[in-house]
Amino acid sequence: MTHMKARIIISLKDSVLDPQGQAIANALKHLKFHNIQSVRQGKIFEITFKEKDSKKAYQQLDNMCKRLLVNLVIEDYHIALLP
Repeated sequence: MTHMKARIIISLKDSVLDPQGQAIANALKHLKFHNIQSVRQGKIFEITFKEKDSKKAYQQLDNMCKRLLVNLVIEDYHIALLP
């Protein structure tokens, strides 16, 4: 069985306030990075698992996101299968 690796990027929906991102943006401005307009923070998961079919792999990852990794009310996610 082949091992596959995926990266899942999870971020707050645009309509959700991001106080951590705002705090980071303010800290960067305080450190003289004045060209910062905004910062949005999120999470990244890299998952390695046994699967040879990329379509099945994507379906499994999507199911993982919906059932555990992502709060679908306030977060969006993107799945990328890695080479």
